[in-house]
Amino acid sequence: MVPVDLAIFYEHPEWFKPLFAALERAGIQYRAIPAVGHVFDPSATALPAPLIFNRIAMSSFLRQAEHPIFYAQSLFAHWEGLGARVLNGSGALALDASKARQLALIHRLGFAAPATRIVHARDDLISAADTIGFPLVVKADIGGAGAGIVRYDSAAELREALASNTVPSSINGVTLVQDYVPRRAGRITRVETLGGRYLYALDIETDGDTFDLCPADACAVGRPPVRMVRTDPSPDLVAASERIAQAAGLDIGGVEYLIDDRDGVARFYDVNALSNFVANPHDVLGWDPHDRLVDWLLGQIIITRVES
Repeated sequence: MVPVDLAIFYEHPEWFKPLFAALERAGIQYRAIPAVGHVFDPSATALPAPLIFNRIAMSSFLRQAEHPIFYAQSLFAHWEGLGARVLNGSGALALDASKARQLALIHRLGFAAPATRIVHARDDLISAADTIGFPLVVKADIGGAGAGIVRYDSAAELREALASNTVPSSINGVTLVQDYVPRRAGRITRVETLGGRYLYALDIETDGDTFDLCPADACAVGRPPVRMVRTDPSPDLVAASERIAQAAGLDIGGVEYLIDDRDGVARFYDVNALSNFVANPHDVLGWDPHDRLVDWLLGQIIITRVES
């Protein structure tokens, strides 16, 4: 195996072509490792590279029943134990794979979030809902692209869904019962961070009540269109987003919040370690964030060389 400084472990066959192209333009040698067909020997001591970049999406379970979400956590922990630096490594991936963990972190940092109860048994959904009130949403702990989120406007509606076995369930057996927060002007804000620092922010809005507000091209198939505009959050919201990203151990990722139309409070509700960046970045941002990502990766390669 030819030595390289950087390996990229990824799942989606199309999403990372812009990243690969940007790396090649910059002349950075890398090893692309698809999750499909990957196996590892826990006794092995060889690393694919000293620096490894995690590009596993939570929505991978929607594309394949034998998804790599939990496999990747074990793999990254193995590589980390051998001394590799894994960007968005096992700790960040574990937090990415649990909305419950994300909300607990947000609250520990002192920021507002939607009122939520976490349950693991279907029989506890009604009692949890009674403490929240209606309308509310039931969410899978592991989602992606708005998957596993359903709004219920009454206890009778939720009971009917339970009886018909149509309430969302999560692949890890954990479910959230959460206050339905009306988003002001129908929008949410996604703050992208790189190296724990603000990169850019988007206001994302859609007609209707869809929960799929993913900004990337690959998310747009089969859902109502979303509108995305660059925005400049207030300094306190930028600082809050950076604190969440840093506490989550994100090397790169998005932090999402909405303004509660009932009281004007900014409520953080999602931390996403997979940033596909915005579709048509030159039109929306005026620049391509992949170029800044590659510059940052080059810096990480240099740091890793020095540390080794």
